[in-house]
Amino acid sequence: MSSISQKLQAMHETIRRVTSGASRPIDSVALLAVSKTFGAEAVLEAITAGQSAFGENYLQEALEKMRAVDAGLDAGLDAGVGGINRAAHIEWHFIGPIQSNKTRPIAEHFDWVHTIEREKIAQRLSDQRPPNLPPLNVCLQVNISGEATKSGVSPENALAVAHAIAAMPRLTLRGLMAIPEPTADSVLQRAAFRQVKALFVQLQESGLSLDTLSMGMSADLEAAIAEGATIVRIGSAIFGQRDYS
Repeated sequence: MSSISQKLQAMHETIRRVTSGASRPIDSVALLAVSKTFGAEAVLEAITAGQSAFGENYLQEALEKMRAVDAGLDAGLDAGVGGINRAAHIEWHFIGPIQSNKTRPIAEHFDWVHTIEREKIAQRLSDQRPPNLPPLNVCLQVNISGEATKSGVSPENALAVAHAIAAMPRLTLRGLMAIPEPTADSVLQRAAFRQVKALFVQLQESGLSLDTLSMGMSADLEAAIAEGATIVRIGSAIFGQRDYS
């Protein structure tokens, strides 16, 4: 068993334990493996271990990795490598900041986008989503802690922006994404995630059909799950420490 496989298994066990402890269904939280800065080989190891959803922050790196992963899957299948199921769909989630000049390749190559904060970006993604693909699953990013250096719509503006996005024909608004201000205090962690969940419920009560709360990373995983996360974004705990050089 590879190190990545072992770490994935351990993370799934942690998610099951925390989810059960929060009196939630075991299958109510999905693991998004954040593979940014790691190569296609690491992603292929994770796929062989059963992981199917991967998060990427950097567009060019992601596009090159997607091509390499596709080639690796084909080669593995041809070679009869165990654990490779070419029929299984690999989901690619874009979780980085989005510039206007990057929307077309994101619309063309990704299954999910977690980081929409402006109607303009959402409209471009909708307009540029190829008609042969299903609508792009998207989350509205909320700056729940009001940090000046962090992306995301303010909670006060979330309702209007969410309804505008939900009306766009080539997008499916699935829910909210948030990255609260970092803290080691579990009480403060839970308080921030509770605010995200309250906003989520408010949007549902306004008539939006939402099912996704993308929140929680390695350091605040337990607090996020306790407050209703349905997707947790985990990177270094699966793939190891990143080298940004």
